[in-house]
Amino acid sequence: MQTVNDKLTFLSSLFFNLEIPRCTRNDNSIMNIKAIKTRRFLPPKDDLWDLLSEIRNLEENSVMAVTSKVVAIGEGRCIPLGDIDKDELIIKESDKYLPRNLVPNDWTMYTQKNNLLVAAAGIDESNADGYYILWPKKPELSAKRIWDFLREKFQLKNLGVIVTDSRVTPLRRGVLGMAIAYFGFKPLKDYRGKLDLFGRKFEMETTDIPDSLATGAVLEMGEGAECQPLAIITDVPYVEFIDKKYNPKTADDSFEIPEKEDLFYPFLSSVPWQKGGSGK
Repeated sequence: MQTVNDKLTFLSSLFFNLEIPRCTRNDNSIMNIKAIKTRRFLPPKDDLWDLLSEIRNLEENSVMAVTSKVVAIGEGRCIPLGDIDKDELIIKESDKYLPRNLVPNDWTMYTQKNNLLVAAAGIDESNADGYYILWPKKPELSAKRIWDFLREKFQLKNLGVIVTDSRVTPLRRGVLGMAIAYFGFKPLKDYRGKLDLFGRKFEMETTDIPDSLATGAVLEMGEGAECQPLAIITDVPYVEFIDKKYNPKTADDSFEIPEKEDLFYPFLSSVPWQKGGSGK
């Protein structure tokens, strides 16, 4: 008669002789995000390059997160609250907008700007000291200028920059970070053509790196009075650094998706969008 130990030994040998799919990773690094506390950055205009000079050390293969608010203040993109009605300003700055009465409780105007779906065209009144703070005029150019400045200052070859803001997610409370611009790295981690854990080939899977990094960075920098508008992200081996603007080889490699090709187009096309002024 088999004892309990005999049965356990048999089951153990059977289990360990099975070919079980195993999870693998190429390295043991752990992504690190460090927010940087700075002085108060004052609207309507302050010196962004002076603020960035508060960074004491920046290592090779890092990604620098900078809030859109300090970038905008650095560019003087601030308007006193009494100078214009907020809804008028939202209409002027948005590419498309939904009238306020179509949004539950009239709490905001939902908009499209720079191929992003955001509230109020990104216009913010928090930590603004009596001003409306807009987005940077050309966020991608702003990211490139920050990249140039930091790359030269710290004599780096590989560096990424993301300009961050916050957004809401449908059917969830709270905000998440997003990247309104990036520079210095490829935005997608591409799994297409590779095999999953069980040998199935990926057909569509890609990872959005700028927004993924921004989510962690914004969480670390905070949304209130933390005074941490900068964050350094290190140990990101999946980021492929480049020293020029990302140019996709094909339409399927592009970071942005045309509205009519987007998965959510049935929802986007079902509401009466109005044409905005696109910040002109």
